[in-house]
Amino acid sequence: MTLRAGAIVQSLGGELFGDPDRQITRLAPLETAQPTELSYLVNPRLAQQLANTQAGCVIVGPAMAEAARSRGDCIVCDDPHLYFARVTQLWRRLHHVAPRSRIHPSAVVEEGAFVHPTALVGALSFVGRGARIGADTVIKERVTIGEDCVLGARCLVQSGAVIGGDGFGFASQDGAWIKIEQLGAVRIGDDVEIGANTCVDRGALDDTVIEDGVKLDNLIQIGHNTHIGKHTAMAGCVGVAGSARIGAYCTVGGAGMIAGHLSIADHVHVSAGSLVSRSITKPGHYTGFFPIDDNGEWEKNAATLRQLHRLRERVRQLERLMADSEE
Repeated sequence: MTLRAGAIVQSLGGELFGDPDRQITRLAPLETAQPTELSYLVNPRLAQQLANTQAGCVIVGPAMAEAARSRGDCIVCDDPHLYFARVTQLWRRLHHVAPRSRIHPSAVVEEGAFVHPTALVGALSFVGRGARIGADTVIKERVTIGEDCVLGARCLVQSGAVIGGDGFGFASQDGAWIKIEQLGAVRIGDDVEIGANTCVDRGALDDTVIEDGVKLDNLIQIGHNTHIGKHTAMAGCVGVAGSARIGAYCTVGGAGMIAGHLSIADHVHVSAGSLVSRSITKPGHYTGFFPIDDNGEWEKNAATLRQLHRLRERVRQLERLMADSEE
């Protein structure tokens, strides 16, 4: 199936320079795009790729409009990255094949669960009793939705995810571990996406809460009683320990680790691989790891770091001696 360039602009806006009847057969990166394909450019520093691409049409911002027009057809818009996201959604809608059944025959929906008539439940998925799945939510294959868990409208849960498994809670007795039953559930808002094999544990007493618009990548662990604010996004392999409270509009880079029982303010951005071991009360960009280096240099720097406290004390002593000598 193809899509006319003019039809894209008619649906999404922007300004087309070139042939409105140009047939787009595929969306592709600039480096590999062919004359019947559509691509986009976000970073002006990659202007050389624009000059070299064979793409039939390119989405660009105003700063690159002249260069794009000089090479061929283009769509000019305020935000090329956002525009391209909208194009992918348009493409998916037009090429989507509707399933024969809203609930796959191999899926299990327990008695007392509610699945909205417009929701989809994929093959071999499980929806526990008392769970509620909202309108237009898509549950992919082999997903587990535990009892009493709630998902809002227009959510997407990728294959292998587990929503509402038991949180990790134990009491110690004479060296043995006694299980603390997890009596809460998981409450997920609207427009949330949860990646493949991600786990969101149910609360111990109160619910684990994920607010509207949150995006969780693959292989993420969300501990019990965590609260994640609206439109926060986390990349793959992030781990969040129990009872952490994370604000709205935050981002956490891949493999970031967040300790339990702390709070993170709104608009906080945590770099990939960072460990957040204390609360963050102010918006900003935070990094908490030792930079990669040649191993020999890294060991020298690590050894120096261990001496910093003593070095600081020696500097203070020298400063006092200098001050005394000046008197």
